[in-house]
Amino acid sequence: MILKGQNFRILTFDSTANKYKVVGMSSGCSVSLNSNTEDANSKDDVAMAAKPVVISKSWSVSVESLNVADAGAMLTAIKNLTPFTLLWDETETSDNQTAKGEGYARTGTAYLSDVTFNWNDRENATKSLQFTGTSALSTVAQAPSTDVIELGSYTKGQYVRLFLSNNNSTAPSKVIAAAKQLSLHVAMSMESATTKDTTGDWDIQEPTALSYDITTNALVKSGETITSSVSAQALADIEAIFEASEPVKWQIANASGANQRTKGAVIASGSVVVSSLTLNGPNRQNADYTAQLSGYGTYTVGA
Repeated sequence: MILKGQNFRILTFDSTANKYKVVGMSSGCSVSLNSNTEDANSKDDVAMAAKPVVISKSWSVSVESLNVADAGAMLTAIKNLTPFTLLWDETETSDNQTAKGEGYARTGTAYLSDVTFNWNDRENATKSLQFTGTSALSTVAQAPSTDVIELGSYTKGQYVRLFLSNNNSTAPSKVIAAAKQLSLHVAMSMESATTKDTTGDWDIQEPTALSYDITTNALVKSGETITSSVSAQALADIEAIFEASEPVKWQIANASGANQRTKGAVIASGSVVVSSLTLNGPNRQNADYTAQLSGYGTYTVGA
């Protein structure tokens, strides 16, 4: 008889509650274990067969989730270089959210090294998390105390929009109109800190640099560009920002009101330059554009 694979989930430790919390609304997760090997063959060996020797080992964790309500917390964690205590384990109960502490379960410390939030047009809002292990893994001796995250009633993604200014001093107030898709990606560069004095064979990783970028896709539609004036300077559309070659202020915020143009709670803000702009005019199809905006300096969580 062929059986489906067991459920296993990624959990993060909440030091305040002194419990592990399962990553809620997850649609997929994976754990990668890698060995760095070196051929120990020498001239004294007979034949040409390799003799790989493990020099170091490393691990990483990836999680895909529908839930982006914790965007502010994740953006703060990666910016502040806050390490996470992770655990993966077989899970049970009706929603597969309670860790069992089975023999293969492992835990370790990791940095959130890459995160992407996607806010799509009338679709599920999603996030992708990448954790890079920075310490050895240990076996979980017993079932951990787990906070079960109730699934509750999940609706399709909130209206989240990108707001821009026309310079690096004016507050962002002009929404990207006729938007179809928006994503925010933050990446942390990691470097091996393993030395000759390091005990054991686990690779030690330390963060070295942080960068971020924003991608937006919108229809090219008459009357649906960034219009009006800011500080007496007309801001016609994204092309004007690109051609100016200067940083501008940005905010990603919840939106409401007519055509979802009224700015609500701000998720994150900062400065960007438009590094790439592609205009698409297909035959008998909607004309649209895709813009890539690269972070200029750091970002702020919230307004």
